Amino acid sequence: MAITPIDIQQQLFKTRPLGYEKYGVDEFLERVAGEMERLMRLNQELREELARTRAAVDDMRQREAMLKETLVMAQRMAGEVKNNAHKEAEIITADARLQGERIVRNAEERRLQLINEIQEVKRQKISFETSLRAIVMSHIKLLDLEVVQVQGGQGESRLLEESLPFDEITASQLNGVDFELDAFDPDNL
Repeated sequence: MAITPIDIQQQLFKTRPLGYEKYGVDEFLERVAGEMERLMRLNQELREELARTRAAVDDMRQREAMLKETLVMAQRMAGEVKNNAHKEAEIITADARLQGERIVRNAEERRLQLINEIQEVKRQKISFETSLRAIVMSHIKLLDLEVVQVQGGQGESRLLEESLPFDEITASQLNGVDFELDAFDPDNL
């Protein structure tokens, strides 16, 4: 049976001519001692449980702090990885842009080189056509001359006044004709 503070305050001992009744006082003291022993054991158990709980709470707090620290570190690392990825992507993009510009510049240089080569070939063609036309025209003029000067045996020169034999077309008919040299094929001669 548990003793409460009210029980202790209201406990009355029978009085005797020389004091309180010894049996009643001893019995009450035994009950108080038993209750005090029980309370002390309970108090000790509660203290031990409190110590274990505090240790568990401290352990949980340490774990929580470690988790927070790990989370902060993971977030920082994720941010660094993200920043590094952005920087690397920018570098790759800039490098690709430079490489593309270099390819375009090289292609433009090659295009200009080919244009210059084509223009040079056209100039050579025009020069060749002009030279050929001049040669043909000089030959036509020679053919138009029906008089040929021939050196004689004794230092005399004589003029041959006969026409050169051309069956199809005469030199005078060729005079003023514009030759199409683009269709000129020397293999057909």
